[in-house]
Amino acid sequence: MTKTDKIKKRYDRVAGIYNLLDKPMESAMFSKWRESLVKDVSGKTLEVGVGTGKSIPYYPKDVNLTVIDFSKNMLEQTKAKYGDDPRNIIFLEMDVQDMDFEDNTFDTVVTSCVFCSVPDPVEGLKEIKRVLKPGGRLRMLEHVRSSNRAIGKLMDWLNFIPVNVWGANINRKTVENLEKAGFMDIKVTKLWKDIVKLIEVNKAELENS
Repeated sequence: MTKTDKIKKRYDRVAGIYNLLDKPMESAMFSKWRESLVKDVSGKTLEVGVGTGKSIPYYPKDVNLTVIDFSKNMLEQTKAKYGDDPRNIIFLEMDVQDMDFEDNTFDTVVTSCVFCSVPDPVEGLKEIKRVLKPGGRLRMLEHVRSSNRAIGKLMDWLNFIPVNVWGANINRKTVENLEKAGFMDIKVTKLWKDIVKLIEVNKAELENS
């Protein structure tokens, strides 16, 4: 079984109780940032790792939205809730590390607490870069490893717990991974200490694929 299959299986396993597991963090912090993440997206938009669809209510009514997740059970949770949404959302079971879309397909790509779980985050970000149109934009709401020496080491030490329960890492260096994937001029806004960040690569700042 590959690493991707193992993580997918963990998310399939917890899909039915994922919202309950996630509720403390969602209520305390993340729900208030989702609206800012997606409220002004435009054009053909892809949300990667949609999970149980927590960001969907905040999208503009006229957005052309496709959502993907590599966990069939997580995607079914979202589709059951938003399958009749008037925005006619497209739901696809798909792995960000190996997407079926053509090059230069989307105007906007959105992620929300996703790149803690992608087995090969740099490969996933390269795929996002590939499917973004030249001049497209990437918007990410992600938690990352703290740059504080003591806190960062603590996150490294505790990382085995969430990884083995549902497959999420708490010590990913997502901004560095974006650079490794070839993104440039990355704008980072700290939302909670230096752990939760809004990461934006704006239209004028993206290189062509």
